[in-house]
Amino acid sequence: MKVTVNSKKGLKASLSVLIDKKDIQKKLEEKLVELQTKVQLKGFRPGKVPPQVIKNQFGKAIYGEVIDGILKETSTKAIEDNKIKVAGQPKINLKTFGEGKDLDYTIEMDILPDIKLKPLDKIKATNYEINVESDLVEKRLKEIAKNQQNFSDKKEGEQSSLGDLIVFDYIATVEGKKFEGNEGKKIQLVLGKDLFIKGFDEQLVGVKINNNKLVKVKLPENYPKKDLANKQATFNCKVTGLRKPVEVKIDDDLGKKLGAKDLNDLKNLIKKQIQHQYQHTLETITKRKILEQIEKSHEVDLPENLVEQETKILTQNLKKEDLEKNKIENNKLAKSRIKTGLILNEIGIKNNLKVNETEIQNEIQKQIKSMPGQEKMVMDYYQKNQNAVASLRGALYEEKVIDLIKTKIKLDKKTINTKEAEEILKNISEVSKNPGSSKAKKQQKKTKKNQKK
Repeated sequence: MKVTVNSKKGLKASLSVLIDKKDIQKKLEEKLVELQTKVQLKGFRPGKVPPQVIKNQFGKAIYGEVIDGILKETSTKAIEDNKIKVAGQPKINLKTFGEGKDLDYTIEMDILPDIKLKPLDKIKATNYEINVESDLVEKRLKEIAKNQQNFSDKKEGEQSSLGDLIVFDYIATVEGKKFEGNEGKKIQLVLGKDLFIKGFDEQLVGVKINNNKLVKVKLPENYPKKDLANKQATFNCKVTGLRKPVEVKIDDDLGKKLGAKDLNDLKNLIKKQIQHQYQHTLETITKRKILEQIEKSHEVDLPENLVEQETKILTQNLKKEDLEKNKIENNKLAKSRIKTGLILNEIGIKNNLKVNETEIQNEIQKQIKSMPGQEKMVMDYYQKNQNAVASLRGALYEEKVIDLIKTKIKLDKKTINTKEAEEILKNISEVSKNPGSSKAKKQQKKTKKNQKK
C-alpha cells in the first residue's frame, strides 16, 4: 500500500492510496478458498467446488466484497498512520479499479481542530445543598396517604356517592346488538374519577348493592373497534359491591406498607426524594453555567460537516416555517454544542479519562432497577441498540469530565431551602424564555455583581 498526503490545510485533509493488483489478487484467492467450504452447487460434493467454478458463478459479487473489505482496512490504516483525527465520515473517491488492475483511490475528510486548553481556575460556579422544610415533608406525606386510600363496605341499603368504590358486572349493546368485548365482570370504579368512559360514573351515583342500572354513554373516538367509535352504547350494570373511602392513618403501619421501617423512616425517604429532585435540577443549571464559561474562554475552529450534522439533529422535527424562522439561532446552538463537546473531549483525553464496560453495565442495571416490571424491555433495548449503548457511554464520559472540572474550578458551596431553590429555578426559566427582557438583563447584572463579590 502506498499512501500520499495530497493536502492538509485548516480542517481539511486529502490522501491518495494505491493498492497493488497483486495484493488484491491474493485477497481474491483467499476469499475463493474460504467460500469452498460454504458454497453448495449441483454436481459437486460439499467443500469440493473448484475455485474457478465459484469465480465464474459469483465473480462480480466476490470481487465487490473483497474490494469493500480492502477499502475499509486500508483507509483506516492510512488515516491512523498519518495521525489524522477525522471529524465525521471520510469520503472515498475511486479513481481506478477492476480485476487485474491496481486500486487507486483518494480519501477526503474533515479533521478535528487542535485545541489549546485554557486554565480552568478562573471559572466560577455554585454547588447547592438543599435543606428541605419539615412542613413540605408533611404536605408530601399527606398527598401520599391520600393516594393510598382505603375503602370499607357500606351498610346494606346505603346508596353510592361520589368517591365510593363500586364493583359491578355489565353487558353492553349498541343499537340493541351485542359486540365483541361487550361483557365485563367485577369491574371496579371510584365514582367521580371518570376513568372508564366519560359520563359513565355519574350515572352510577345513588345505586345500591344488587341494583340493576342502565347506563347510556357514547363510545370514545379511539375505541378499538372503529365501526363502534362515537356510537351510543347501553350498559346493563349489576352492582355487586359498594365501599366508602376511609381516611388513611399516617402512622408506622403506613410507613411499613410503603416499604419503610416506620413513619420516621418514611419521612426521611420523602425528604431525600425532594432533595434529589431539586438537587438534580440545580446541578443541571450549575453544569450549564460551567459549560458556558468554558465555551467563552476557548477559541476553536469547527469542522463544517459536524456543524451541519448537529443542525440536522436539532431541527429534524421542526416544520419548514420554524426551520427558516430559527435558522440562525439553530446554527448558533449547533456550533455551541459541537465546540463544547470538542473541548470536553480534549479535557478527557488530556486527563486519560475513560468509561469501561463495568461502568456501562452498572448504569444499565441502575436503570433496570428504576423501572420495575420493565426489566426485560430495558435490557433488550441496550442489547439490540448499539447506538443507545454509545449514547450512554458518551453521557457517562461527559459526567466524568464535568466531575473533574468541578475539582479544578472555584466552586462555592451554598445551602438553600426549597423556596430559595424555587426562586432560582423560576428566574432561570424566565431568563431562558425571554433572554432580551428587562428581568433577564437585571438577572445578568445581578449575576455579574455576585461574581465580582
